[in-house]
Formats: sequence, structure tokens, C-alpha cells
Amino acid sequence: MPYIIAEPCVDVKDKACIEECPVDCIYEGGRMLYIHPDECVDCGACEPVCPVEAIFYEDDTPDQWSGYINANVDFFDELGSPGGATKVGKVDYDPKLIKELPPMASE
Repeated sequence: MPYIIAEPCVDVKDKACIEECPVDCIYEGGRMLYIHPDECVDCGACEPVCPVEAIFYEDDTPDQWSGYINANVDFFDELGSPGGATKVGKVDYDPKLIKELPPMASE
């Protein structure tokens, strides 16, 4: 998994990264956005446009947010690999780690 989205995105979901992604691999969950580990091509286009600095290269993810690496994978356990976020739209689901967080910000 090249890039992941971490805690600063929870309850924010700015979506600038979705518009920038050339392969449509950023999906919208209930409380945050997720990068599909098998669809991401490691281009890094999403990282600089994130206004809350929530996107990290997997190996550069801060230790306090390392659980978000698995959360980005877990989001796709049931969804699979649909081949593009626009085919799916918003999915009203988040992995347990995200569901259990207190409210972070208003949308």
C-alpha cells in the first residue's frame, strides 16, 4: 500500500484528494476517505492537496496513526476492488477503529 489516509481526515472529508487522484482510488466512507491499496499507483498526487495533511506514504505514517494503515485495508474487506470510487459512491461504513472515535470535526 503506497499511501494511506489518517486521523486528520476523520469527520472532515475535504475531497480535494479525490479530484486530484488520476486513478480514482480514493473512496468515501462514513466518517473519512480511504485509499484502495491495490488500486493506488503510488503517484503521490493526493498528498500535497490534502488541506489537513492526512495523507502519508505508508512508511512515513506517524507512529500515533499507524493503526490507519490497517484501517485503509480493512475498509475494502467487504467492498473488494470495484475498479474506481466513482462506480461506488459514498459507502456508509468505517472500520472499527474509526467507528469508535469520538466526533472530530463538523463536515
